[in-house]
Formats: sequence, C-alpha cells, structure tokens
Amino acid sequence: MSIQAGLEEIAALEIAVIIPCYNEEQTIAKTIKAFQRDLPLASIYVCDNNSSDDTTRIAKENQAKVFFEGTPGKGNAVRRLFNEVEADVYLLVDGDLTYDSRAAVTMIQKLINERLDMVVGVRTTPKAERAQAYRSGHQAGNRAFNKVVQYFFGKGFSDIFSGYRAFSHRFVKSCAIKSKGFEIETELSVHALELNLPIAEIETEYYARPEGSSSKLNSYRDGFRILRFIFQLLKENRPMFFFSSVAAMLIALAVVIFTPIFIHWLNVHLIPRIPTVILCTGLVLVAVVSFACGMILSNVSDSRRELKRLFYLKTPYFKPRMKSDIESTSRKTSEETVFSN
Repeated sequence: MSIQAGLEEIAALEIAVIIPCYNEEQTIAKTIKAFQRDLPLASIYVCDNNSSDDTTRIAKENQAKVFFEGTPGKGNAVRRLFNEVEADVYLLVDGDLTYDSRAAVTMIQKLINERLDMVVGVRTTPKAERAQAYRSGHQAGNRAFNKVVQYFFGKGFSDIFSGYRAFSHRFVKSCAIKSKGFEIETELSVHALELNLPIAEIETEYYARPEGSSSKLNSYRDGFRILRFIFQLLKENRPMFFFSSVAAMLIALAVVIFTPIFIHWLNVHLIPRIPTVILCTGLVLVAVVSFACGMILSNVSDSRRELKRLFYLKTPYFKPRMKSDIESTSRKTSEETVFSN
C-alpha cells in the first residue's frame, strides 16, 4: 500500500506526534518538518525538558504545540506529554532527527488494523554507518539489556530502548509512568509485557545524529540506572521470583560457610567457631523471612496487576468524543443522506 493510501486510511484519526526534548535546537525544526511532511494530518507536541537553548522558540516557530517540564529526565517529559495530550493515536519520537518519519504511517496502520496497543520501531542501521549512529559498546549493551528483560519478563521485544513507538489511547491513559529518565522505554516495554498487551515491532531505519548535536545519554551512569530500574520492576512485578532468589542465595551462602564446621563435627563430634554457627543460623532465618515476604508480596502484586488490567479495559481504545463532536458527525451524516436521496 502506498503512503498516500495509508494516509487516507488513517485520515479520520486524531494523531499526536509527541517529542520530548532537551537542548535540541540543532535538530528539532527538521524533526518537526519531517513529520509534518510525512504525517500531515497529525498534531505535533513538544515537551521542552528545561532546555537552556532555543528549543522552545524554534518548535513554536514551526507550528508545534509546546509544553514545559522543569524536572530533568526524559521520563518526566514523556509523563507530561501523556498527561496533557488527548488523541486517538500517539507517536513517540526523539527530537534528534535519528528516526525515519516515513515509517510513521506504516506503524500507525499496523497499530489500528491489528487493534494493537503498541508498535515499536526496531532500529536498523547499515553496517557501514553503525559506527556513526551508535557509540562504542552501545549495541552490545543494548543486546545484553534485551536479554535481561526477556529472561525476567518474557519475550516480546528485540529493541527495548527504541524511542520510536506508536500507542493507542488506551495504552497511554492506563500507563502510570514512574521512571524519571532514560528508563522510560524499559518501563513502557515491561508494562506491556506485564499486562500481556497486544504489541508488535516494525523495522525502521536509524540514523546518526547530525553534526553539531550531541546525545544526552551517559553510557555508564544511565546504564546503571536502567539496570537498577529493571530490578526494581522485577521486585514489584515478580516478587516471588525476586525474594525466593534472595532466599536461595542466602541459604547457599549459609551452606558454604557451615560445611567445614559440619565436617569437623562428623570427625570429632565437637562444634568449633560458635559465632560462625550463629551467623549461619541467622542467614537461614533471613532466607525464610525473605521467602515469606515473596509469598505475601506476590499476592499483593497479583491484586495490583488485576486492578491495572481492569483500568486498562475500562479505558476506551480511541479518544472519547465530545458531545458536540458526536452531534456534528451525526448532523453531517444526516445531511449526506439527504443529499444522496
């Protein structure tokens, strides 16, 4: 299907392109113009995450609607956009001109035609251009984090860090974002996996940043924060697995420490190093408590998941229409019927 045919198919939808930004004066104008060209029916929303340059002014000059979020962090900017913007379909994209705007129509078509809640643009870059598009070690790190998420939460995504995603209204309004920074993509992915939502992926081209712009991602600091956030999500969403793993490690440590003492007791029927025995006993008791916590919190987590699921099911797939909109549509339909007769 051609791009023009795809635009006609989604013409009746209210589409919002949402762009979280921090100091992107070099690229924001070209990003906005690219989506205005390839998705002309969409409204463009930019959230300025306390930029110190002319990001806001340039975005406004290019007919984007601008929100301001003073608390630093991409997650905070996305939360503000999710809270403020009302639309049938949301297209999340970075403002650094690295994602292909031509894929937007295909992503939205797939979202609507298959009644999905999220479509992720999986980044693909020609081998010759990868050194410019990715910093050293980022691709290996991405693969490692993908494996960790797949192991803990289930398979469903091959690129959890992609910032190019299409969402239904139902997904956006039922997702209570907690992350503050670059953990946001991980949280959105885990939310979909936790509730077993209908999702899909589409390969999209990923480009190097234009000369003069720079990434705001700190490889080691933000990588550690993302890993810590994954374990936080694991504790909240799979507490039985988390706390039983802690219990197993404590018991294994107690066994390792106590084994020489037990062998000595078998040989001479005397127990040396009483403090070590007390330590082993304490480790086992803490392991038992950890396992009990896992059992209790597992029931709490199941209840929270059920409430999230119920709220998700109560949220309409498309944006609810105002009464005036419904009356206008009804009047237009009646007029068309009269003229056709």
